[in-house]
Amino acid sequence: MIRPQSTVHVDLPGREYDILIGPDILDGVAEVIAPLGGRKHLAIVTDETVSALHLSRLQTGLEAAGFTSAALALPAGEATKGWPQLQRTVEWLLDQKVERGDVVIAFGGGVIGDLVGFAAAILRRGVRFVQIPTTVLAQVDSSVGGKTGINAPHGKNLIGAFHQPSLVLADTALLGTLAPRDFLAGYGEVVKYGLLGDAAFFDWLEENGPALAAGDMDARVYAVTRSCQMKADIVQRDETEQGDRALLNLGHTFCHAFEAATGYSDRLLHGEGVAIGCAMAFELSSRLGLCSQEAPSRVRAHLRAMGMKTDLRDIDGDLPDAAALLGLMGQDKKVIAGQLRFILARDIGDAFITSDVPRDAVLSVLDDALSQR
Repeated sequence: MIRPQSTVHVDLPGREYDILIGPDILDGVAEVIAPLGGRKHLAIVTDETVSALHLSRLQTGLEAAGFTSAALALPAGEATKGWPQLQRTVEWLLDQKVERGDVVIAFGGGVIGDLVGFAAAILRRGVRFVQIPTTVLAQVDSSVGGKTGINAPHGKNLIGAFHQPSLVLADTALLGTLAPRDFLAGYGEVVKYGLLGDAAFFDWLEENGPALAAGDMDARVYAVTRSCQMKADIVQRDETEQGDRALLNLGHTFCHAFEAATGYSDRLLHGEGVAIGCAMAFELSSRLGLCSQEAPSRVRAHLRAMGMKTDLRDIDGDLPDAAALLGLMGQDKKVIAGQLRFILARDIGDAFITSDVPRDAVLSVLDDALSQR
């Protein structure tokens, strides 16, 4: 019997689903997938790293419950989130004769969840999928809310669709197999939730972040649950990002430019870019007189205390100049009528969306950050 430590319900009429959170719930996957219906043959898409660590356990549990399954393991890493692997995935799913009533399983981190979700969205004009996220970033952010897609040479996540999962299973015990760098990169998204709308959660992270990183399971379950609840609340108000949902992109306008500048490579993981982007968004807010100087200092202090990247000098290798980075921001999905939209802050826990940001102020923040490298 599957016993999640906590459950978050995403209440979207006709597309509602649960996020089950807790250690070792992977062993009960079959019993929660069975009620979804469809054939007893499941198509699983994962990556080579997750496959080596966890796939046999998932398939053994499914087999014991009377399911058969086949798995496709894609290369690990952000470079997978593009046209070639999307085509490979869709054609493999067609080879598996996946029907509209079937369920596809996305078993991996944010790259796998985004790509497989998009494949499910376009396959036969939409098949159901279940997210089993295996990283911090995927458990607290990318597996929830229905954003799916791939990257383009022009920028990140520019090709995609909104396609809600039928179920999300966040097994927090799987986080114990993450490399420290990958765990902390995902933690950048956890911090984001406190910064954008819950000062008390940020206070809690300042106190409990080290224990969470060290493996405290109750702390991990609470952090994943609170993050998912905040995201679910926002998604329920604004599923397709016409308003409030853009708050979830705190730090991402900077981040996506830095990721493009580093070629979506291991030089900068997405969560690391988010952490740096959040620090720079607070720095920009402070320079515009929106928040006190203590706010960006406190953000950076916590990130440093956790051993995370906080500035452009923490990114190895060359970077473009400030003007080129600003140009990369121009491909961000939040651009409206050529105007960049930023998520800025009046204080920790009080973020807002604005297009009223002087270009020179952004250039100044970028120039100063680059000069410190």
